[in-house]
Amino acid sequence: MKPPPFEYHAPRDLGEALRTLAEVGGKVLAGGQSLIPMLNMRLAAPAHLVDINRLQELRVLETTEDGVRVGAAVRHAEVERAEAHPLLSRALKLVAHPVIRNRGTVVGSLVHADPAAELPAVLAVLGGSVRVARWEGPVRDVGAEEFFVGPMESAVQPGELAVSAYFPALGARTGAAFEEVARRHGDYALAGVCAVVTLDEDGDLEAARLACIGVGPVPVVVDVTDSPADAARVVRERVEPEDDIHASAHYRRHLVGVLAERALRNATREAGARGA
Repeated sequence: MKPPPFEYHAPRDLGEALRTLAEVGGKVLAGGQSLIPMLNMRLAAPAHLVDINRLQELRVLETTEDGVRVGAAVRHAEVERAEAHPLLSRALKLVAHPVIRNRGTVVGSLVHADPAAELPAVLAVLGGSVRVARWEGPVRDVGAEEFFVGPMESAVQPGELAVSAYFPALGARTGAAFEEVARRHGDYALAGVCAVVTLDEDGDLEAARLACIGVGPVPVVVDVTDSPADAARVVRERVEPEDDIHASAHYRRHLVGVLAERALRNATREAGARGA
């Protein structure tokens, strides 16, 4: 299968890329691991393709005590190897296969906004953000709660470019976990849950948040600080799974509850170890 005709643009710097997007619109090519198959299957037919792989400004990977900033041209594998963020590294190991992670980009996965993808859930549970720029316009940081608009739909508007994503660091006495079930290793998960748990100085629960994938149009974030023992029930009441050829909605609802309990337990154990 071949993609439909398009005009190819290869800007040499960020300013040129933003100007090109403002003038012609089109789709942005970074890793292309989602875009290229969509073009080949004629699910997308942009008149213009803007390749950002030559933009050194977007290859930044900055780690501070407060968090990690990942540029739009940074590959999954680069972030995974850097081990800059425990939960992010854990989630990346679940993304597809090594050949995909060698080309795919973290920011590209966020903009693609697949409700079954791991990285949107990580951004959501951490309360991270995506930095969006446009030609002759202000740069804006969009929080995860506003960034994911619907299935395969983000807050990035025509003419805009997501230039980086920010993942807040895990605090003291905080642990994280990511649990999912897929039909085969590397497939999209039937359901998945990532958890972030913080304990106080006495080892009691201070905060617990979950983000669920594969069971709603966007990552479903659930705060279970006040009801950790009922996490499975609370999550099952919040999610909106659908039937498809891989699993029924009933099965997904049951599965996400089991995974919520497991992720919460493992994150709590890690938080205890970090606080010891």
